[in-house]
Amino acid sequence: MVPEHQTADTAPAAGLDPSKFAKLGRFARLWAVGSIHGDVGRLQKIHDHIARDFRVGDRIIYLGNMTGRGAHPRETVDELLGFRLNVMSLPSVLASDIAYLRGAQEEMLQKLLQLQFAPDPPSVLSWMLAHGLEPTIRAYGGSVEDGIASARSGPQAITRWTQALRNAIRGARGHNDLFSAVRRAAVGEGLGPHPETGRPINFLFVHANINRAHSLADQADAFWWGGARFDEQDGPFEGWDLVVRGFSPTGQGPRFGLHVATIDAPGPEIACALLSSEGRLLDQVVT
Repeated sequence: MVPEHQTADTAPAAGLDPSKFAKLGRFARLWAVGSIHGDVGRLQKIHDHIARDFRVGDRIIYLGNMTGRGAHPRETVDELLGFRLNVMSLPSVLASDIAYLRGAQEEMLQKLLQLQFAPDPPSVLSWMLAHGLEPTIRAYGGSVEDGIASARSGPQAITRWTQALRNAIRGARGHNDLFSAVRRAAVGEGLGPHPETGRPINFLFVHANINRAHSLADQADAFWWGGARFDEQDGPFEGWDLVVRGFSPTGQGPRFGLHVATIDAPGPEIACALLSSEGRLLDQVVT
């Protein structure tokens, strides 16, 4: 048997680029946190719930949209970093036991910092602001008004504005490290045999969607924007028995099928689910 903390790099996980895909190894239980959207108060309640029942050997994954829309994105990142330190202070807990996915908000932030290369910077910035990025910009001392003016003034002005924002993120202790640690998707294996197949269940964790017409390595932007209707295709994807996502564009709330699961809450709430090695729902909290 592969030790609990060892990453079983077998099919279908073999060959995945670790700079793009987090590998959670084999686990008995996993905590999955849906979109947070910069709501530090609700995140603290989720963390309190996890802390009361966390066991050594558990995994934790944040499924993207950690910032954006909400009023306290910077404090949210501080809370994520602080809770990570608390969990890692426990015996036998490794850094790889906690994973962060790039959500639409984190993807937009990365693109924002490269705005000078966009084909139409004013339109791109306007679209990002309309989709919730403004609180994150302001949280790091950025002026949205200056950003709009820079976008209209050309590449040099944009570069100065984005560089100031980049420096502010780097100046916030640990924030740049967390944003650099986000991955496109994550994979893992259950410890015990699946009741149907007799082998360990393969988990795939994504932010919002997958495009079943393409392989995992060729999803491009489908993780954030594209792909078919997620819940309407309740079947395995490639070699993954259960695909778990953390954001529903329709705001439908948590849903659990045989092979797909959505861990998101309607409105401003945050959803968290504890999954077993076989993919069963052991616990759920929406706050």
